[in-house]
Amino acid sequence: MPIANGFVINSAVESSQTIQAQTESVTARAPSLDRSIVLVGLMGAGKTRVGKRLAEILSVPFVDADHAIEADTGKTITELFNHAGEPAFRLGERRMIARLLQGPPTIIAAGGGAYIDPVTRATIRDRALSLWLRADLDTLVARTSRSHRRPLLEGVDRTAKLAELMANRYPIYAEADLVVDSFAGPVEQTVNAVIAALGNHLGWGR
Repeated sequence: MPIANGFVINSAVESSQTIQAQTESVTARAPSLDRSIVLVGLMGAGKTRVGKRLAEILSVPFVDADHAIEADTGKTITELFNHAGEPAFRLGERRMIARLLQGPPTIIAAGGGAYIDPVTRATIRDRALSLWLRADLDTLVARTSRSHRRPLLEGVDRTAKLAELMANRYPIYAEADLVVDSFAGPVEQTVNAVIAALGNHLGWGR
């Protein structure tokens, strides 16, 4: 289905309480999910790495929304930004996340700007549980320096741009159902904190 400026989505594949990060080990498998969990936050927050591990623990699928868009369009996110423009990209992203949320419970890593879109944010709020992985500036700078696939960081001062994005987006991310701090250390620390936050919010073990 055409979206705009050549951005096409063809795939049939188609939600605040602050919880401080904890480091307890995950000692038992959590109950089955009845809805998807959407991880939101800035690039470099660890959404993909945490999401994959969380999906393993909960025995549900994992989908990186950006990767799903790239698979459908045959273009990288950078190419889509450059060729179609950010407004057209956001429309396609909106449609992709809506499609993903029509399926069974899944762990979804949303692109950094997805939750900023009010329509996407409302869709996530209605159909899923949202969890913001919040990271500090030093962590974001260090992690994004390992990748050249970040269109918003192309040709700009990385630290300054990330600081700007934090100032603009963090108040909106704070609308998520849950907030967990993303550790700069081993991914299991953040995963354990996410499991603890989910268990507290959903009443696991009660």
